[in-house]
Amino acid sequence: MPGYGTLPADQGSGLLPWSWAVDRLTRSHDYWVATVRPDGAPHVMPVWGVWLDDAVWFSSALSSRKARNLATNARCSVATDDAHEPVVLEGHADQVSEHNAMQRFTDAVNAKYDATISLEFYAGSGNGVWRVPPGTAFALTEDDFTGSPTRWRF
Repeated sequence: MPGYGTLPADQGSGLLPWSWAVDRLTRSHDYWVATVRPDGAPHVMPVWGVWLDDAVWFSSALSSRKARNLATNARCSVATDDAHEPVVLEGHADQVSEHNAMQRFTDAVNAKYDATISLEFYAGSGNGVWRVPPGTAFALTEDDFTGSPTRWRF
């Protein structure tokens, strides 16, 4: 493999459209969130989340390692749960506190996971909500591992 994005135009499937990535971001059951500890060590954990308003949204206990990491350093990566057709976002996690935005997130989570989680669970019980709009995104397909790797910059 000569390197990502360096194949001749007549080899591989070519670059993936952003709509392909959005479809996988929307369909992903879980997401992997990678944050950085204060000492620089990486930390990765799976979360429930949704693709909403052009960003991945997720929740976590404010006392969790990922939430404490994000409070110190908002830079993070978020990946879909399918290693055969992954989408990986790099960006900054913004903690969400606006009531209407949190309600949209709650409604989206309940619809996706067939759950009955209340807004109060996110807003008032030691939990928080974050949204990660992509700064950079990467994707590829296992079927065309050398021809499909695609990067988007936002």
